[in-house]
Amino acid sequence: MKTMEEILREAKSAKAVAATLSSERKNQALSAMADALISDTPRILAANQADVSASRLSPSMTDRLTLTEKRIAEMSEGIRAVAKLPDPVGRVLEKILCPNGLKIEKVSVPMGVVAVIYESRPNVTSDAAALCLKSGNACVLRGGKEAFSTSFEIVKSLRRALSSAGLPAALVSMSEDTSREGAGALMRARGFVDLLIPRGGAGLIRSCVENATVPCIQTGTGICHIYVDKSADFQMALDIIDNAKTSRPSVCNAAEVCLVHKNIAPTFLPLLKERLTDERGKRGQTPVELRLDERAAKYISGTRAGAEDFDTEFLDYILAVGVTDDVYSAAEHISAHSTGHSEAIVASDEEAQSAFLSLVDSAAVYVNASTRFTDGGEFGLGCEMGISTQKLHARGPMGLNELTSWKYEIRGNGQIR
Repeated sequence: MKTMEEILREAKSAKAVAATLSSERKNQALSAMADALISDTPRILAANQADVSASRLSPSMTDRLTLTEKRIAEMSEGIRAVAKLPDPVGRVLEKILCPNGLKIEKVSVPMGVVAVIYESRPNVTSDAAALCLKSGNACVLRGGKEAFSTSFEIVKSLRRALSSAGLPAALVSMSEDTSREGAGALMRARGFVDLLIPRGGAGLIRSCVENATVPCIQTGTGICHIYVDKSADFQMALDIIDNAKTSRPSVCNAAEVCLVHKNIAPTFLPLLKERLTDERGKRGQTPVELRLDERAAKYISGTRAGAEDFDTEFLDYILAVGVTDDVYSAAEHISAHSTGHSEAIVASDEEAQSAFLSLVDSAAVYVNASTRFTDGGEFGLGCEMGISTQKLHARGPMGLNELTSWKYEIRGNGQIR
């Protein structure tokens, strides 16, 4: 097993190669990586089955860990989608002609070595590798112990593909140390890591933000809200909430809080309970547990919300439900409790829509659509490195452009100051 220092030194050496690759070379390598995932599917699935069998995760979190032949095919297609995107490196972002004749160009350049610390989502392995390669970066991956065998086999396939394409395997590396000390070594790898991206729960992200001495992008836990305005179409609202909560509750863009305008609460909340709880139970599906504030509890039965329920990313079949006076009080509630990920309003009133868009300061704000669309693939980015909930450098789904920086190239003919 290589030490973290050995892995980092190899990655630092490989980043010089990555930065000079042509678009054609990168796309050829990406195609080989996509092919390798398909050809190695049986081996990857066997490793994944071992991880799933050994895990003690909740059912919804186990779903994030589990791979199928279809999901591996989707991972492969995600790599191919990245290959089809424009190369983000070498773009001239701005031109300046100075009065003294200096010609200045602001040009996009790779970050260098991108480190990614993530938990039980093995698809992050291939997504991160593809995005880093296309953006001219080397990557060092540190996955969670629950998915280690799966991620390790995926990296083996990707490295084999890189070697077959005549590129350094160290363009994609993985730490075999899944301990906290191993994560800490990446957080403090100054001089080796140019950018650190954590993907996981609140604890992991908080640890990186508080302890990293390398540049770190804060990706989001998702306490995502849906506000149902008094002008909402009820059927649309039910469809959106159902999709946002139940289509895949273990992901960060799933809805965790529903706020309902006080004028429609007596009518709408019973319909919401029937849709998410009663009907799902009758069909043999997991009912959504509704955790109700004092006002919502007047109209439907459910669990009374505790002090932390409106500040919790459940990642499960649980939805906090509250009644609010209007769009302004809904926005105020969101400001107090949101993690800045994704929020939605369901409304036909254009003034309410505009107010929500103006007042809600999250990375993605929706009108009459599910929060589940906050995703790199859905946004046309091929796949994503994560969802940034900060405002500096990157915000929202992080694709190729967010993995580049820029430098100024200045051409003169002897100017002095």
